[in-house]
Amino acid sequence: MTNELLSNFLPSDLLTYFDIVHFELSTDSKGQECFKIYLDEKNILPDGFSSDDYESKGFNNITFIQDFPIRGKAVYLGIRTRRWRDKLDKSIEIKRDFSIVAEGSKITQELSVFLKGTGR
Repeated sequence: MTNELLSNFLPSDLLTYFDIVHFELSTDSKGQECFKIYLDEKNILPDGFSSDDYESKGFNNITFIQDFPIRGKAVYLGIRTRRWRDKLDKSIEIKRDFSIVAEGSKITQELSVFLKGTGR
């Protein structure tokens, strides 16, 4: 139930690629209450790659991006993307390009568009 409810507050299509793994009420660096939603990339290879050639080898470091506030509290999405390894040469090389983060920022694309529209 919690994941279903949270999915209504997340950027569109985010749950196509990520699973919600944790949700908490926390405090941010300014001591303000905030929501943190933790997401892990699903174990699904990007299009054009085969599980015969590549395997998941854990996650990259978590990245926090800010999304729309909920009930006056800041919302931070803690996102961990997968590391994909070539089974033959053991190199880590595949990385899916996610367009949920606004270029040059630490906020979601949807929040960036909204803020631009308000003249901020």
